[in-house]
Amino acid sequence: MAPFKLKLFSLLYFVQGMPYGLQSSLLPIYLRTSGLTFTKISLTKLLYFPWLLKILWAPFVDQYGTKRKWLLCSMFGLFLCCLVMSRLTPAMDFPEMAFILLVMNFFASVQDIAVDSIAVHLLSSEDVGYGNTIQVVAYKMGSLLAGAGLLTVMDYISWNMIFVVFCFAYVIAMIISYFTPELEDTSEAKNGLLVLKPCKLLGEVLKVPGTVWSLIYVIIYKLGEQGSVSMFPMFLLEHGFSSTELGFWNGIVAMGFSIFGSCTGGILMPKYNVHSLIMILFVMRLGNLSLQTLLLLWFYYESFIMKGAAVLSIILQHFLSGLITTLTFSIMMLCTQKADKRIQATHYTFLASFEVLGKLTFSAVAGILVDWIGFPSSFCIFLLLSFLALLHVLNPTEMLSKQSKQ
Repeated sequence: MAPFKLKLFSLLYFVQGMPYGLQSSLLPIYLRTSGLTFTKISLTKLLYFPWLLKILWAPFVDQYGTKRKWLLCSMFGLFLCCLVMSRLTPAMDFPEMAFILLVMNFFASVQDIAVDSIAVHLLSSEDVGYGNTIQVVAYKMGSLLAGAGLLTVMDYISWNMIFVVFCFAYVIAMIISYFTPELEDTSEAKNGLLVLKPCKLLGEVLKVPGTVWSLIYVIIYKLGEQGSVSMFPMFLLEHGFSSTELGFWNGIVAMGFSIFGSCTGGILMPKYNVHSLIMILFVMRLGNLSLQTLLLLWFYYESFIMKGAAVLSIILQHFLSGLITTLTFSIMMLCTQKADKRIQATHYTFLASFEVLGKLTFSAVAGILVDWIGFPSSFCIFLLLSFLALLHVLNPTEMLSKQSKQ
């Protein structure tokens, strides 16, 4: 893979992961220690709502202007949002903070469309596995810095200083992006104004081989895992673990293993059958989720073995998640590369939007489920959802079989 591509993708996906890390790792712990219920914390996931709607503005990114212009505009918007956030206090300005986070997610979703479109254009079929490894790893590194990394030093730096760091990162990214070589022009004249014909555009997207199977897969593949990832740390917080311990084990250490898993996925993909790898990983994930369910029933904080088992399950969960995520995004990109270049950003965004929909929807209701029926019963539902995802993977399409041989 060319050094230019490596540096470009690493930078863009790194800054793209920062808003997610802030909202997924730092905010839940911060808000819980402030006394909010699980229901309210889960409902803050609705701030990701713009990611579900990005399919509406993806055709504009596809058909108007250049990808560099969209990148610059979206990152400048993120820069402005961070400036405003640096002047707010979460405890006193919660509604204002929530609104700015919503706007941040809008700009981040636009940036995501532009960056993914660049990747689809620049990566060859042979580079897809490695390219998506860079995507996932850089994204997680940005998420790690903005989430668990900042959580562990929250006692030493102010909330305002966090967003000064964010602003600095976006300024650097904008400067480098300004000198990124222009991609081919995708103007409205060249693309026939498909953006004004949504039904026709959707029809073209669904006609791409493997799209329907991939669509179902990305919606369900992380439902059970997502419930566990968001609620198991909350269970540990309620049973003796401190926020600092969780920031270290569920943040830094777990994210390190997640990145290791993502790197491993990029190495294994060109050498082995993707379908077989996914099936094995789904079975292993089901086993680890079963372990967490058992821990919910007998967990005792004073027991060194119990604490060790809990930490081990978190580490294994994130390692498997990293592997599965890299393979999933590679499958999505290979599917998108079969689409006409006029609609590639829209096609990839279509799949990615439903991928976010599956994760976001269940993250939003997982806390409500725990408040309603408790941790053990909720985790039994997570197990069932993971099993259903495995059943779907057992029935691959011809498209997936072909990808597995590449």
